[in-house]
Amino acid sequence: MATNPTQSYEVPPEMRDFAEKSVEQARKAIDGFMSAAQKTADTFEGSANTVQASAKDAARKTFAYTEQNLSAAFDLAQRMVRAKDMQEAMQIQAEFVRTQFEAMQTQMKEFGSLAQSAMKQPGSKK
Repeated sequence: MATNPTQSYEVPPEMRDFAEKSVEQARKAIDGFMSAAQKTADTFEGSANTVQASAKDAARKTFAYTEQNLSAAFDLAQRMVRAKDMQEAMQIQAEFVRTQFEAMQTQMKEFGSLAQSAMKQPGSKK
């Protein structure tokens, strides 16, 4: 059966409507996907910036605390050398342990607060 080349093929209106709706739905789905992907990328970027800033803060605090603790240790050594007797040396040592324990508690609380702040901060978009 030969087809007539002058005859045109007509797409039924129902099929055309279905195809148009399908294309429109696909476009909306892709647009939604791209929007979600962009938001995710922005969130990761913001989170990376937040993590980087938090890491810098933690590093600064670590160096400050290290300097503070080393200074306290050198002060202890200096005081121990100047102790008149064993009783005074033991008293200096006990005082050092107590003050360093308090300092460590404060430092750990500050690190805990820093970590909590980093976890709560949403990524900021620049």
